[in-house]
Amino acid sequence: MTKLSVNINKVATLRNARGGNVPDLLQVAKDLESFGAQGITVHPRPDERHIRYQDTRDLAQIVSTEFNVEGNPNQKFIDLVLETKPDQVTLVPDAVDAITSNAGWDTIKNLDFLKDVIAIFKEQGIRTSIFVDPVVAMVEGAKKTGTDRIELYTEAYALGYMDNKEKVIAPYIESALAANDLGLGINAGHDLSLLNIEFFKNSIPQLLEVSIGHALISEALYHGFETVIARYLQKLAD
Repeated sequence: MTKLSVNINKVATLRNARGGNVPDLLQVAKDLESFGAQGITVHPRPDERHIRYQDTRDLAQIVSTEFNVEGNPNQKFIDLVLETKPDQVTLVPDAVDAITSNAGWDTIKNLDFLKDVIAIFKEQGIRTSIFVDPVVAMVEGAKKTGTDRIELYTEAYALGYMDNKEKVIAPYIESALAANDLGLGINAGHDLSLLNIEFFKNSIPQLLEVSIGHALISEALYHGFETVIARYLQKLAD
């Protein structure tokens, strides 16, 4: 079964909008796990506009499933990961002013940098993943960095799903097959939803994990976390 990791950035955004601690981020993480989520993902950014660095520290103490920390590996981020030692760190090349992640790594141009960063994390026993576009050359470049996994950036798939899902899934299948041949694990994330997740999961060979935040939180506004988590798990089941 493909694992479901829930990105709780948007919960933090809601909390921060009013100050205080409502909703309680730690309690939400616990509840999501109790409803069946197999991981919790956070993506702290330098301005801490949603997930704060202290949130990451606090969550590291209470997440009982898999804890995945995403971000651009500047020194502050590297220090945070080494302090909290999550199960997985996902490297994302987002700009400081990016609203959300909008591109994968150029693993060829950034090969030396990524190799150095990944070596730091792997020395501490932290599994690594690199955010990449569905381009075989980028997958091949990721292999050279020493990473354990890639995370396929799925915005293009989500945007084109309704018009021609067979066309937009094709580069993802090609990239996944390349990753399989190279011995890289495959994660995926960005704009996956209840609408498009089942076709993606059934099309991608050996898809290990999806990270879903914005859509899942939005769907839960209508149906509740427990119902939405159950629906995702059903669609991700083998």
